[in-house]
Amino acid sequence: MSFYTLSVFVSSISFLGYGISYFTSPHMKSEFKRFQLEKLGLLTIILQLLGAIGLLLGFWFYTPLLLISAAGLSLMMLLGLLVRFKLKDSLWVSLPALFFMLLNAYIFWIGLSMS
Repeated sequence: MSFYTLSVFVSSISFLGYGISYFTSPHMKSEFKRFQLEKLGLLTIILQLLGAIGLLLGFWFYTPLLLISAAGLSLMMLLGLLVRFKLKDSLWVSLPALFFMLLNAYIFWIGLSMS
């Protein structure tokens, strides 16, 4: 399995898990309150779930869908980082957003070069 393939699967499974946890864990909804984004919580989660599914479908069937999904997830994580910086969260707490931003940027870059 290549690093690119592993990256697609790690990102998609992670975003699927994160999205599902929004509906099963009260902690997830409280995080959106803390971010002062409570009204955007459901939309954010739906976009993350669509991005995760788009990565998988795009990987197997339709590369432009993979590119759109990876770019969207990367942008979403950049915005997440900005929110965390605004709230003065520590670097340690912000690392997952940074990691997934870079991971999806990598998926986008490699997917672009493959298309």
